[in-house]
Amino acid sequence: MNQLLEPFVRMLDAVATPAAIRAVEAGGDWRAMWDEIAASGFLDAMVAEEHGGAGLTLAQVQPLIEALGARAVPLPVAETMVARKLLADAGLAAPDGPVVLATSAAWPVPCALVASHALVDTGAALVLAEVAALSPRATGVVHSLAAVLPGAPQGPALPRPEAGLRAVAAVLRACLIAGGAARLCDMATAHAGDRVQFGKPIGRQQALQQMLAVMAEDMIACRIAAQLGASRGIAVPEALAATAKVTTSAAAPRVAASAHAVHGAIGISEEYDLQLLTRRLHEWRLADGSEGYWAALLGAARLGSGADSVEWVRESVFY
Repeated sequence: MNQLLEPFVRMLDAVATPAAIRAVEAGGDWRAMWDEIAASGFLDAMVAEEHGGAGLTLAQVQPLIEALGARAVPLPVAETMVARKLLADAGLAAPDGPVVLATSAAWPVPCALVASHALVDTGAALVLAEVAALSPRATGVVHSLAAVLPGAPQGPALPRPEAGLRAVAAVLRACLIAGGAARLCDMATAHAGDRVQFGKPIGRQQALQQMLAVMAEDMIACRIAAQLGASRGIAVPEALAATAKVTTSAAAPRVAASAHAVHGAIGISEEYDLQLLTRRLHEWRLADGSEGYWAALLGAARLGSGADSVEWVRESVFY
């Protein structure tokens, strides 16, 4: 897997620098960044080999999605990977530009303002539509690239997975959160070791050590949940998606708050890179259903089952 991850990370570090991310968020041209990512060939990682791709599973590309989250890449790369896989399986040509996954006409879609197309789940089918034709409406959140897409989708249609797009989209958000949480843990730990107050690094203070330990626990939980969510491929069972999203969405605000607490005043400045990641964690937490939405779905599924709890977990999550 390192043979795949290492060149991907090198490419991201070269094209998705903090300065480049800020430029895209400020309304700058994102196409140069996208062209570099597209030229790498990674967008077709999950496309079957007979269709010109690498034929990898969602579990195999999960570390790549974490890497995207760790770098706050302001483009829907993971979403485009999934869309190109679904389109290729249906015998449809994929557009050249970024594709987002739209799972609700009322929910903000991350990166919709920098996407050319959206794969829209209508409840009956998936429709590939131009974003501009979906009446995109920005959220108004500072520097956010998300938008609501309330328009009626028009375009090529393809079969809808059994659980729709929301389950796999939720797993993508879980993977992105896991990557972002890992990077924030690294940044907070490094800052705690470097920042000196009263003659010693602040990381020697017991309160900060406890905070960093809890951050690490949340980060590992997010990674395990993301790996579990991706383990069954694109056709993600809802219970598995719910497990991944509840765990990561619940951890996201804790990790973000702890990272800011460790960094203190410098952490809230716009010039510091921390906020590039913490803003993403809050956005991904809500995207495609918050922990409350997925917890309610998970609870309803459990209450509707006749099996005991242990057996239900085994059947619904692990098998």
